[in-house]
Amino acid sequence: MQRGGSGRSLAERAALSGAVPTTPPPPVPGRAAEGRHCWVHDPPDAPGTWPGLLVEWRQRHGTWQGRVTYAVSGSDGPALIEAWLPAARLEPR
Repeated sequence: MQRGGSGRSLAERAALSGAVPTTPPPPVPGRAAEGRHCWVHDPPDAPGTWPGLLVEWRQRHGTWQGRVTYAVSGSDGPALIEAWLPAARLEPR
């Protein structure tokens, strides 16, 4: 088995698969996301699409935000990030 045979990232392969992305279900106030996998699109510290784990939802100033954790490649190796991001930047996997 050859590692990275296509030379494309998981995000690139998903985008090329032709699968139509769905709109995330509306958050349920007061209920945790129960650790759902998601795509994190263009977080402030790492442009691109990253696999993440949605931990919980909150509503701030009339908009929904998700608390997510995701790993990004950094100059010193992988880094685990935890952040509150707007729901528009999160997509269910």
